Amino acid sequence: MQKITLPERPNWREYAEEVGFTFADMHGAPYWSEGSVYEFSLEQIEADLEDPATELHAMCREAVPHILANEELMERFAIPREHWDLVANSWNRGEPEIYGRFDFAYDGTGPAKMLEYNADTPTSLYESASFQWQWLEDQIAAGVLPEGSDQFNGIHEALVARFSEVFESGTDLHFTAAGGNPEDYGTVEAMGWAAREADLGAHYCDLEKIAVSTDGQFLDDQDRVMGILFKLYPWENLLRDDYAQHIAGSQCLFLEPAWKTLLSNKALLPVLWQMFEGHPNLLPAFFEQDIGEALAGRGPVKSRAQEAFERSKEGLQAGYVSKPILSREGASVSIVQNGNLVESSQNSDYSEHPKIIQAYHPLPQFDGYRPIIGAWIVGESCAGIGIREDQSRITQDLSQFKPHFITAT
Repeated sequence: MQKITLPERPNWREYAEEVGFTFADMHGAPYWSEGSVYEFSLEQIEADLEDPATELHAMCREAVPHILANEELMERFAIPREHWDLVANSWNRGEPEIYGRFDFAYDGTGPAKMLEYNADTPTSLYESASFQWQWLEDQIAAGVLPEGSDQFNGIHEALVARFSEVFESGTDLHFTAAGGNPEDYGTVEAMGWAAREADLGAHYCDLEKIAVSTDGQFLDDQDRVMGILFKLYPWENLLRDDYAQHIAGSQCLFLEPAWKTLLSNKALLPVLWQMFEGHPNLLPAFFEQDIGEALAGRGPVKSRAQEAFERSKEGLQAGYVSKPILSREGASVSIVQNGNLVESSQNSDYSEHPKIIQAYHPLPQFDGYRPIIGAWIVGESCAGIGIREDQSRITQDLSQFKPHFITAT
């Protein structure tokens, strides 16, 4: 894995505008950045990223029934008690999942470390699945990259196959996201594109325009009943909305399903460590309420996490990350090394939520930037990666997206 400088495509901005990639620049700063890119070997992709991501997803699925069977964990995941049955029934019925994205710390020389799993509403799908693939083809055609160069990117094809596997040809799907958000719409449209290619109907409706019929079904802005709904709106918010009371009786299949709220919650991280302690792709993680005082040297651990904490104590005291269980885009995340706060997010939107403590594994640095690898899961297998980088230790919503390629062999 290395970062190299390459010439940008001369007309990529015009092309971005043509295909609707309107968020290539955001808030006056570049989001898509192709003046430098990341290069991987095939072995790094297959052995260090693809296979571990697929294995981790299987481990996450193994954790779901474990969480559902434990009332204390359901409380710690902050799932509203009135919706526990909704989440459990979603899993027990085998409601299908479509996609998710692991975030990895990886420098090309050792096991990738799972930082978290965006299992419910991950964005950056369009730029990962489509725009970076076009970049690869253009750069090969221009002679910038040699013939035979490749990219770990079967995301779109995997989505098409997944939709075809789950739904019969001709089935109507609805897609929704908050109106006026180009990045969210880009993700939803990438999904809709795959659904249409799978010979499914794909109808879009702004989230704010969804209504409820007199018999409790969800309706789009043309008063059509929504029987299957892909919603780019997190379950942790949806379960706290007034509309949540209508979900169970709506006869609507949600994508992602309600059980995915367990995997998109950072409380998953200490559960995985309890279940698979020492796994090479996991970092030690604990609930803050279990170890906060012990980590600060003020008292013993007062829970069943004690033995595991003692085995990880030295590393955690050297450095750890505090994360709210329901945080996004790095909000309210802080990094402590040797008892000193070294960095914290300026965004405190999620500071009221309970926190987990995860061992600090620094992101690698390339030219002053720190990349994070997003490994995309489609169905139950890893189908590709996208990379974002930032000068900050904490990857945030405006971190730049960088294309990648696999060395020609």
